[in-house]
Amino acid sequence: MTPLDPPNPPLTRKDFTSDQEVRWCPGCGDYAILAAVQRMLPELGVRKEQTVFVSGIGCSSRFPYYMNTYGFHTIHGRAPAVATGIKLANPELDVWLITGDGDGLSIGGNHLMHALRRNLNLQILLFNNRIYGLTKGQYSPTSLLGKKGPSTPLGSVDNPIVPASFALGCGARFVGRAVDTDAKSLIAVLKRAHDFSGTGFVEAFQNCPVFNDGAFDHFTERDVAAETQLHLEHGKPMRFGKTNDKGLRLRGLELEVVTIGQDGVTEADIVVHDEQNHTMAFMLANLEPPAFPIALGVLYASPAPGLPFDRGMAEQNRQVRARGLGDLNALMRKGHTWTVEPEPAT
Repeated sequence: MTPLDPPNPPLTRKDFTSDQEVRWCPGCGDYAILAAVQRMLPELGVRKEQTVFVSGIGCSSRFPYYMNTYGFHTIHGRAPAVATGIKLANPELDVWLITGDGDGLSIGGNHLMHALRRNLNLQILLFNNRIYGLTKGQYSPTSLLGKKGPSTPLGSVDNPIVPASFALGCGARFVGRAVDTDAKSLIAVLKRAHDFSGTGFVEAFQNCPVFNDGAFDHFTERDVAAETQLHLEHGKPMRFGKTNDKGLRLRGLELEVVTIGQDGVTEADIVVHDEQNHTMAFMLANLEPPAFPIALGVLYASPAPGLPFDRGMAEQNRQVRARGLGDLNALMRKGHTWTVEPEPAT
């Protein structure tokens, strides 16, 4: 833009909303996540022409159709590979990767792992409904033990993956979580992920009203949320409860729930959240009601030393170009080569 060009007008949610009919089941949590993302994007200051949504296969992967941005609806589990290619080709693009617990953690687990460890500067939003919704209710990698469905009529015997723990184990430098219907918290976590230098991984607990209705009711229902949700804030004690009188205390190497004012417990005993504490992030990721509250917000945020993967690759390419153009023909014939001669005629 030159000094004579008029400034870009501010964008609104409508600018990011496509003309496609949104086609999810009535009551699906995907609607709430879509609305939250469309509300948030104008606040980021990124033009829609610079924004790309990439998805794999599944209910959540219809997302790019509903965004008035560039988008790719790719193949099952391979969205991280496509998103990586886009970011390497043009690091200036704002890339969002949309996936689900089946698409991202089953056939796509290996691809997701490498996107996380490489720490590209993009955002990954994983919809977790603990079921395969698109294919009519088979158990997924995050389904709980005993989950009954078309593929497990007697109940699943698989131990489920905890997405946040998976991400941390793969070397993710930013891990956050939110509930689909809590737009304020979801938008706040997504903004933090977007501002992060590297891969921002966000898990959204999302209800599937048809094939796994109420999977998260034990901590999302209004009458239990205060007692079962721990909203993390960096530098603040980990307190929760209807009267904010409960908290997490370290006893040895384990966390326990305590009540302030009972048995001599004071706020000084409550663990203060440190977003850069990787060990604590693992512990928080694995908390589950009813014994513990579910940890929401930013579990871990610790920028990696050096450049994000895409910037590092771009810098290497710049250095190579600065040395001048290479000779591909010479490169192909460098080192150990041999010539295949035809057999002599007999």
